[in-house]
Amino acid sequence: MNIIILQKILKEGIKTTERISQKTLSLPILQNILLKSKKNFLSLESTNLEIGIKWWALIKLTKEGEVVVPTRILSSLINLLPEKPINLEVKNTNLLVSCENYKTEIKGFSSSEFPIIPYLKEGEQISISASLFCQALSHVVNIASPSVARPEVSGVYFSFQKDLIKIVATDSFRLGEKKLFLKSPLLREYSLILPQQTAREIINIFGESQGDVQIYFSSNQILFESAMSEVNHPQVQLSSKLIEGDYPNYQEVIPQKCETQAVCSKNEFLNQIKAASIFSGKVNEVKIKIEPKEKKIYVLSQSPDLGEYKSFFPAKIKGKEVQAAFNYRFLTEGLAEIKTPEVALEFVSEESPVIVKPSSGAEDYLYVVMPIKSS
Repeated sequence: MNIIILQKILKEGIKTTERISQKTLSLPILQNILLKSKKNFLSLESTNLEIGIKWWALIKLTKEGEVVVPTRILSSLINLLPEKPINLEVKNTNLLVSCENYKTEIKGFSSSEFPIIPYLKEGEQISISASLFCQALSHVVNIASPSVARPEVSGVYFSFQKDLIKIVATDSFRLGEKKLFLKSPLLREYSLILPQQTAREIINIFGESQGDVQIYFSSNQILFESAMSEVNHPQVQLSSKLIEGDYPNYQEVIPQKCETQAVCSKNEFLNQIKAASIFSGKVNEVKIKIEPKEKKIYVLSQSPDLGEYKSFFPAKIKGKEVQAAFNYRFLTEGLAEIKTPEVALEFVSEESPVIVKPSSGAEDYLYVVMPIKSS
């Protein structure tokens, strides 16, 4: 291999692929990146055996070739080089890197030692705005929680319907659902469970993209692909295994009726919860009391060691008086994902899950949080 590539372009490629290079004693080769030059393109590949990432860039090619080099060494070196053209040359299994007065030789490995990353493009595909898809995914990705006993709930659930994508995550204490509407309907419906790490990588890689992302479906894998703007060629491909199993019927958790509804300022409510959290104690407990007659929401917390907090703010309230305790962190994280100035809280009873959602004009997101049961 003998190529020339700009430093800032190579730096971007390493940034895209290096995050999943894992430190593992059982398979040290995963700590490396595979570089390939072919037909005026350089590709970088990395994998942790669950996720595979492949990135391409246009280059000036003198000789085709490939080599595997340590991710940390290559990343550290390229980040320190000036923003000038870099020459990459392979001799035996070593990578020679030269840029102006910098000359370095990195000991590498044969590409035959690197795991093959499958990139399947079978079955149906959809095209969707990368930024909109990643924004929707970011609403729920942090809700999922690793679970060995129930691996299906440790991922993000996708329900691809004809003209709609539902994205759902839960940790058994709370649940978030985000809806994303499609311009072109699907021929048939799909459902799958995406690992949480994959979801985070999708946001990291495609979140700033200006164009579309192509999504390819297969039985046990999924592939996301963005294209170069200047030529008809992929820019980044991310493939991932899917979590096996059936996602729980989360609709059963969402209350279908409402005995009390309170609509209030999101920022006021969020600030009150944050203030109350100072006195919430070890269990993060904050009490919310809805007073229909006074048209007020009270926020209360207390700690034997720190003191107590009590405040109120106005709200538009329908229904009966209700009081419930919540983990303040779950409330603040759910409120932070709502973009409207006002939020609606919908209660069935003090022991039932509570819905937190935009008050009006945006029916594409809802957040369900379980109360802390009284001891």
